[in-house]
Amino acid sequence: MTAQTERLVDLFEHGLDAPICLTWELTYACNLSCTHCLSSSGRRDPRELSTAEAKAVIDELEAMQVFYVNIGGGEPTVRPDFWELLDYATAHHVGVKFSTNGVRIDAEAARRLAANDYVDVQISLDGATAEVNDAVRGHGSYDTALRAMAHLSDAGMRKFKLSVVCTRHNISQLDTFREIADRYGAQLRLTRLRPSGRGADVWDELHPLPHQQRELYDWLVAHGEDVLTGDSFFHLSAFGSALPGLNLCGAGRVVCLIDPVGDVYACPFTIHDEFLAGNVRGEGGFAGVWRESPLFLGLRRPQQGGACSSCAFFGTCKGGCMAAKFFTGLPLDGPDPECVQGYGESLLANRGEVPKPSGDHSHHTAPRRPVPVRITRPPVSACEESPLAGVQVR
Repeated sequence: MTAQTERLVDLFEHGLDAPICLTWELTYACNLSCTHCLSSSGRRDPRELSTAEAKAVIDELEAMQVFYVNIGGGEPTVRPDFWELLDYATAHHVGVKFSTNGVRIDAEAARRLAANDYVDVQISLDGATAEVNDAVRGHGSYDTALRAMAHLSDAGMRKFKLSVVCTRHNISQLDTFREIADRYGAQLRLTRLRPSGRGADVWDELHPLPHQQRELYDWLVAHGEDVLTGDSFFHLSAFGSALPGLNLCGAGRVVCLIDPVGDVYACPFTIHDEFLAGNVRGEGGFAGVWRESPLFLGLRRPQQGGACSSCAFFGTCKGGCMAAKFFTGLPLDGPDPECVQGYGESLLANRGEVPKPSGDHSHHTAPRRPVPVRITRPPVSACEESPLAGVQVR
């Protein structure tokens, strides 16, 4: 790590005047009911920000010189004013990266996206086969995602993202995911499964097993320069060398979440009153929440290692993910539940009451449980996304 990177990490740890990137869930409405949905999406919340209110937030982001906004949901493209808001953001110097299951990405939409240099698209796929993917995301979702990628490819859009949440059922498919991405001219992006939203109900069944964590780490070490991760896997750095990226929890420091009704949370995986910093409808708007929230100011103070401070790997893993600890009932100053040195296992075995995510917008249907699948293909590979890319700190 260079001296310059060390200084940037120190700067980021104490927070910035504006987030490098923020996640904005435009709507809780969604055509799918993914078992691990971090926002428990399905039904629209009637209180969601209006078009005018959303544009006012974009105006704030432009004034704050926010690098880009990561739009999600729910399924953002089902919101009637989605295209209007996308065009408004890019016209006001706010780049847009949005995540979609592909349901509204037809040939015409793909051509429109490919023509805008300030838009990036992430197509969600959580199995390299329909059998694995559809057990988690719903019947037909595999074909929908591949059809959307084909439209984007045919429209000439390159380096859009194939976004995968890593589970114990798809770790062995990493190489196949990469082949799929290559087929459509996309870039593979791997993210960590968090016990947030409906993910809290299936985390024990879906999160990768210890030997799969090692397999993932070795794969990232071998392929990390070619695959994005959004800094999801810094807890794996305790295996040895730090992975590419910031290797730091950026919650309230460089990232945050705006939900459909304007509530601002520390990160996309902490939708709970404990991590609620304010609302963009308040007097100070989003900028006021980001710069003055007591929660965010507290997160930007020097953090103590707690139970992890004596671990030789604390300097690289930083104690792991705050959201993963909170929603598995572990102390925030303790080890990550997936601590690769095994320090989280005994705590998980003796944990007490587990916090419940705030709000449930799921469809009124019986929840699907993940279907165990035996994978017979050889292991796969791919992961890495540096939050420093394209950033200039002045």
